[in-house]
Amino acid sequence: MDSLSLTLSLLCGAGGGVVAGEFMRLKLGLLSRALMGVVGGTGLAALAPMIPGLEGVFASPADQAGLDIGSILGGIVSGGVGGGLLTAILGKVMGK
Repeated sequence: MDSLSLTLSLLCGAGGGVVAGEFMRLKLGLLSRALMGVVGGTGLAALAPMIPGLEGVFASPADQAGLDIGSILGGIVSGGVGGGLLTAILGKVMGK
């Protein structure tokens, strides 16, 4: 796994989770929102290349894409969106 893609997915996922939690006014702590964001961001970054129609847009973390601009932007977008989505879903399910 490419360490740059993984790091971007982790950081952007945490940021996406915190932002989504603040936007939805969830009564979860900062650390729990960041942790949910990290899990969601990493998950979507790993799954995005497998979604039909998106296989060329996002580089898989296992492809060793490195410093390619598409890989960097794909990691940022998929990490942030995945983190925000998982935080929003879990916040609604937990009813907070």
